[in-house]
Amino acid sequence: FTMGAKMVIMKIKHRIYDSMLKNHLSKHRQMALVSGPRQVGKTTTCKNHSENYFNWDNLDHRELILGGTKKIVHQLGLEQLSADKTTVLFDELHKFPRWKQFLKGLFDSYESHLNILVTGSSRLDTYRRIGDSLMGRYFLYHMHPFSVAETIHQELPDAKRIIRPPKKPKQSDFNALWEHGGYPEPFLKRDPAFSRIWQTLRTQQLVREDVRDLTQIQQLDQLTLLVNLLESRSAHQIVYSNLSREIQVSVDTIRRWVETLSNLHLGFLIKPWFKNISRSLRKEPKWFLRDWSGISDVGDKAETFVACHLLKAVEGWNDLGLGKFQLGYLRDKSKREVDFLVIRNDAPWFLVEVKYRQESISEGLKYFQKMLQAPFAFQVVLESEFIDADCFAKPRSAIMVPAKTFLSQLL
Repeated sequence: FTMGAKMVIMKIKHRIYDSMLKNHLSKHRQMALVSGPRQVGKTTTCKNHSENYFNWDNLDHRELILGGTKKIVHQLGLEQLSADKTTVLFDELHKFPRWKQFLKGLFDSYESHLNILVTGSSRLDTYRRIGDSLMGRYFLYHMHPFSVAETIHQELPDAKRIIRPPKKPKQSDFNALWEHGGYPEPFLKRDPAFSRIWQTLRTQQLVREDVRDLTQIQQLDQLTLLVNLLESRSAHQIVYSNLSREIQVSVDTIRRWVETLSNLHLGFLIKPWFKNISRSLRKEPKWFLRDWSGISDVGDKAETFVACHLLKAVEGWNDLGLGKFQLGYLRDKSKREVDFLVIRNDAPWFLVEVKYRQESISEGLKYFQKMLQAPFAFQVVLESEFIDADCFAKPRSAIMVPAKTFLSQLL
C-alpha cells in the first residue's frame, strides 16, 4: 500500500453497509441477503457482524452444508442452551443448487436462536430466482462500491429527511474515486498499474468463471466480444438489433446475454420514463458500466460516474424502506433528453443532466422539468468546485450544481 492508501484505511474503518447490517440485526428477525459485484466488500463487511462463517467455495465448509441442517446446527453449538443469538454468514451459497431449501429449513427451525447473513456475487434476484419459498424470511441489501457520500458518512440517513446536508469531500478521495473507481482495493491502493491489472482480471473472472459457474452460456468467445462492445458504450442507448448484427447471434440471445451480464454486475440498464411524456421513447434502455474508471471518453465517464452514484442511492433507500424509488432517463422523438430522473413514490422527484465542464443549462432539462412538474432539476458539473449550499433546500427551477456538492448529499 502507498502511504495515502494507509491513511484512507485508517479513516474508513467501517462502511455504510456496516451500519445497515447493524441496524438489520438489531431490529429484524429476517435473514439478510447481501448481493453485490465481485470484490465490492461483501464478505469483509458481513464478517464484521458474524461469529461463524461458511464459504461454499471451501471444500470443508461445503461438506458441512451438504450434510444438511443437523451438521450445521451441531457445528454452531445450537443444541446447547444459550442466552444470546449467534450470527452465521454463508458466503456464495447461491452456487448450491438447493440453497433455498437449506436456508428455509435452517431459518424455520432456529430463527429464535440464529441470525443468518447470506452473500452472493450474482444479483440474488429474489422475486424471480428465489420465488415464494423464502417469502417473508429475508430482507435484501444491495452492496455498491464507494461513493462520494460514503467517503464522508458511514451512518444511515435520517428517515425523516433522506438527503444529507452537503459536506465537502477530501480532494484526494474525490480524485481517487474518479481515477480508480469505487471498488475498495483499487480505491484504497491508488496505484494506476495495480488498477489496470485489477480491472482486467475482474472482467476475465466474470466472463470465464461466473458465466461458466452460474449460466448455461457456451459461446464464450462471442460473449467476450459483447463484453468488449459494452465496455466501450457506457452511457449510451443499447440497440439490440445492432449488437445482434455485430456479434452474429439472435436479438433474443443478445437480450439474454445483456441481462446475464447485468445480473453478474458488469453493468446495469436504465429504462426510459414515459408517463406523462408526449412522444416519449419507450424501448431503448441506456447501458452503464459498474466501474467507470477505465472509460476513456470524459463525457461518458462523467455520466457513468453519476449514474453509479444514483443507482447506489436509489437501491439503498429502497433497501432501508425509506420509500419507493426508481431511476430512469428521459428522451422524446424530438431528441430532447435528460440523463436521469429519480422517481419517488411514483412521482418525478428530481432530474439530473451531467456535464464534465460548465455549460449553459440544458434546454431539455428546463423542458422536462416544466412538463413533469418535478420539484428539482440539476445540471451536475464534474469540474466545478464544491459549494456549501443544500441543493434540496427548496423546490426551484433548474440550476447548475457542482458534482462534489450534489453527490455528497446522496448515499
